Amino acid sequence: MSILPHYIHIINPKLKHIYLSFTGEGELLIKSPQVSQKQIEQLLLKKASWISNSRKKFEAKKGKWIDFSQKSELYFLGEPYKIHLIEYEKKRTKLHFDGDVFTLYYHLYDKKIFQRHIDTFYKEEATTYMLPLIEQWANTMGLQPKKISFRKTKRQWGSCSAKNDLSFNTMIMKLPLDVIQYIIVHELAHIKHKHHQKAFWRCVESYLPAYKTQVQKLKNFTT
Repeated sequence: MSILPHYIHIINPKLKHIYLSFTGEGELLIKSPQVSQKQIEQLLLKKASWISNSRKKFEAKKGKWIDFSQKSELYFLGEPYKIHLIEYEKKRTKLHFDGDVFTLYYHLYDKKIFQRHIDTFYKEEATTYMLPLIEQWANTMGLQPKKISFRKTKRQWGSCSAKNDLSFNTMIMKLPLDVIQYIIVHELAHIKHKHHQKAFWRCVESYLPAYKTQVQKLKNFTT
């Protein structure tokens, strides 16, 4: 008898099909309309090879969710840095980065609080680091966004709204500088081209001739 993998199942009556994916933490996620347990089990058995291969690809990605119970690394500007947890007397949590290592000082061991401090670090760095880059590229391309915002998202690295508001995932600070610049150029190009057709990619390529290299690098990271 085959052992079925652990999974999270979200039922959405509006869906017509069953969809398989992985969460940022590497959990197998099933989204489906109301279906029987037998249907789910049959699908898992049918997709066993895909699930196994996809899990291996996920495990090979950089910048994954941190397991604070083990030795972990935190990615910043494309480089991995060790993160050390140190318990101390002050009744607060503090994340410090000295350029070589991240140190998380804590009084109460709480993974959710630890993650919030990491999220805050990325958001502050994104705001400080990226705004001048966005302005530089916007001037170079002659494409000005109406608004720029930063927030943590699970899927997209960036987006451009119909009103030309740009939004960037704060986790973008995990990525190498050339990849960050590709994402900026990509979203700015959407101000002119609201699609991914040839004209859009010609626009991106005119500013970043080697953009396909950055796209491949991006695939090595997870949000």
